[in-house]
Amino acid sequence: MSFFDYRDGIMHAEDVSLARIAAEVGTPVHVYSAGALRHAADGFSAALANLPVARLAFAVKANPNAAVLGLLAGCGYGADIVSGGELRRAITAGMNPRDVVFSGVGKTDAEMVAALDAGIGQFNLELEEEGRVLSDLARARGVRAPAVLRVNPDVDAGTHAKISTGSRENKFGVPIAKAPVMYDRLSKLDGLDLRGVALHIGSQLRDLEPLERAYTRIGELLQVLREAGHAVTQVDLGGGLGISYTQGELAPSAEDYARMVSRATAGWNVALTFEPGRVIVGAAGVLLTRVIWVKPGVTHPYVIVDAAMNDLARPALYGAYHRFEAVEPRGGRMVANVAGPVCETGDTFALGREIDDVCRGDLAVLHTTGAYGAAMASTYNCRPLSPQVMVDGDGFTVVGDRILPAELAA
Repeated sequence: MSFFDYRDGIMHAEDVSLARIAAEVGTPVHVYSAGALRHAADGFSAALANLPVARLAFAVKANPNAAVLGLLAGCGYGADIVSGGELRRAITAGMNPRDVVFSGVGKTDAEMVAALDAGIGQFNLELEEEGRVLSDLARARGVRAPAVLRVNPDVDAGTHAKISTGSRENKFGVPIAKAPVMYDRLSKLDGLDLRGVALHIGSQLRDLEPLERAYTRIGELLQVLREAGHAVTQVDLGGGLGISYTQGELAPSAEDYARMVSRATAGWNVALTFEPGRVIVGAAGVLLTRVIWVKPGVTHPYVIVDAAMNDLARPALYGAYHRFEAVEPRGGRMVANVAGPVCETGDTFALGREIDDVCRGDLAVLHTTGAYGAAMASTYNCRPLSPQVMVDGDGFTVVGDRILPAELAA
C-alpha cells in the first residue's frame, strides 16, 4: 500500500498535494505520512500477536521526531534508545519508561543514572565492566537495574559492512563463547537483575536466513545458561528487517519474519523483545526538493536540487539508492545525475539514472527517506536543518521547524 501517489497528475501524501506543502513550507522538506506509520506499526505488531512479546521498542535512531514517536506510542510501542537525548525524547513523546530499552556500546555514567532514575525496563549490557558500573550506580540508588547481556553471535548479516553488527570483528556485544562465564559473574552482582540475553546482527536485512542462524545460536546459549542454573526469562531479538528501496526489490514481510521467529524460538519459554526501526518508518517519508539547475555534463546532465547530503546522508555514506520522481511529471524521461549543492563530490543521489524529465523550478521527491533521513541530518556547509511535516488525511502539521546554523550556535 502506498500513501504517496499521483492524483490528477500531482503527487500527494495521503490527501495533501506535495506542491501545496512546498508552497507553504518551502523546500527541502521531509514529509511523513501518519497513515503509513500507523499501517506499518499496526501490521508489525499484528504479525507478532501469537508470540510471547515482552515489548515492542521502536529504534529511535531511525527517526527521533517527537511527532513520530508520539504516534508510535499511541500504537503501543516503547523505545530502543542509544543515548540520553533519545531517552528524553522518547519519554517526552509519551513512551512508557518500562518499555524503554537502552542499547549502545558507549553509555556514560550520567546516561545510565538518568535511565535508572526514569525507571526504564531494560539495559542491554555490552561488556562486563559496564555491568559492574551499572550495578554500583543502581545500588547507590537502592534499586536493581533490569538488564540483559548483549551477545555477538558471529553471524554475517549479509548487509552493507557499515551497518553490520553481528560479526566477531564488530564492536557490538560480547563473544558468544565467553557469554556463559560472563553471565554467571554478572548474575551475582547485587545491583543487577539479569534476566536474559540480547542480539542484533545488522540493519536492512533482506534475507531471514542469517537471523535464523543467529537465533539458533542464541537458543543453544539459553540451554547452556539454564543448565548452569540461571533462570533466563527474556530475550531481545533486536531489529534490522529490511525494506524495498527500489521497485521490484524483495524484502521479508512482517508475517514471514513472525513465522521464522516462531519456528526458531520454539521451546525457549521466554518473553521476547523486538526493536523495529526502518521497517516501521522507512516507507512513511519522502524528501521533497526543488530543481535549482539542470547543468550540462560530459556524459549526462546534472540535475542540481536544493536537497543535499546534509538532508539525506545515506547515498553519500552507503551508496544507498532512493527513487527520484517529479511531483508533476510531464511524461518525458531523461538520463541524468542527481546531485545537491554541497561542496563534496559525494553529494550525489544518482548517477546515470533514467528519471522523469525535469527542468529548473520543478519539484521532485526522493522516496523512502523516513528512516535515517532527517535523523542523520547536519548543518554542513552552514546549511539549515530542513523542516519536517506530518500529513494526516487532508491536513498537515509542521513537526520540525527549519533550523539555521546560527540558531544552533546561539
